[in-house]
Amino acid sequence: MIVEQLSLVDFRNYAAADVTLDAGPNLFVGRNGQGKTNLAEAIGYFATLGSHRVSTDAPMVRYGADAAIVRARLAHGRRQVLLEVQINRQGSNKARVNGSPVKPTELPRYAHVVLFAPEDLQIVRGDPSSRRRFVDQLLIQRTPRLAGVLADYDRVLRQRNALLKSARARGIRGDQLSTLDVWDDKLVTLGSQVIRARMALTAELAEPMARSYAVIAGADHAPQLDWALSVRGADPEDGDDGEGSASGGDIDDLFRAALTVKRPAELDRGLTLVGPHRDDLVLRVRGLPVRGYASHGESWSVALGLRLASADLLRLESQLGDPVLILDDVFAELDADRRERLARLVGDFEQVIVTAAVEPDVPDTLRAHVVRVEAGSIVGVDPAPAPEAADVG
Repeated sequence: MIVEQLSLVDFRNYAAADVTLDAGPNLFVGRNGQGKTNLAEAIGYFATLGSHRVSTDAPMVRYGADAAIVRARLAHGRRQVLLEVQINRQGSNKARVNGSPVKPTELPRYAHVVLFAPEDLQIVRGDPSSRRRFVDQLLIQRTPRLAGVLADYDRVLRQRNALLKSARARGIRGDQLSTLDVWDDKLVTLGSQVIRARMALTAELAEPMARSYAVIAGADHAPQLDWALSVRGADPEDGDDGEGSASGGDIDDLFRAALTVKRPAELDRGLTLVGPHRDDLVLRVRGLPVRGYASHGESWSVALGLRLASADLLRLESQLGDPVLILDDVFAELDADRRERLARLVGDFEQVIVTAAVEPDVPDTLRAHVVRVEAGSIVGVDPAPAPEAADVG
């Protein structure tokens, strides 16, 4: 997949902008705060219907405007498709595909994008919710129907928590709360689907993740991915991820048994203490948890490895071609060796988009098409400098 044209109206600091992109590498360059990342964010929105920087849509609408418009012309081989989304400061967003109105949830069917940004360090260093969100977003990109399963699980979880809080307030004991069994059944049915899907996905991620990590880091530190599961006794949300191996036992049976054991504690706290919302993806290098033990360089390599492994999985099975790979403000954080290794690793993707404040931070091979950004405007487009001719005397 290739983004051929991107147009913005009232998006972030852009009153209006149009930019043409090429196949292969593209570089957005400009000083910090000029709008480079905003361009990357706009492209990524079509794939995730959200921002990698904020949790709500309103900040993406330019100050003083009621709505932002983002249009992108995509090429899937010889086929072209025009996507458009209207992001409203208030109320529901609107979308079009080739001029025809569609639900915004239809847009990710046409746009596969993998975006890496400095915020992705939270995947490896942040709390468990960051890792769950990473996995769930990839699940939805690969299997869109799971968006409904995840949404239904969240709805059941909220209703079950409301019942637990009400029971705690009224002093109701567990054996007097028969309606909780109904919600338990729904929680187990939906939650077990989520757990199994997450486990299957991370099993597939393991090999491409290890391969990408080794190339970026220049060493094999044996990266590992494993789930600390609350249905097996772990409680990562309370800081306990030492137990709960993802192997062994039927998930549905384990889930039901864990709910039975935890019911007194749940009634005391008014909170559901078992389920995929309490699980954590445990990342290790050299046999040690990345969180708390890995160096800064190792953490960057793990986070990059996860995103690149995601891109590898998507490109293997997608009918849309390669996902567009976006590297937002990454190269400034890497030493010279890692920069060159990363450039070689991503060089064969159909389209790579890089943002940087300092152009020389980016290897020459990723500067084939340079877009210069200043204060919310596209101020120039030019090719990379030609290599100097060798002095043959």
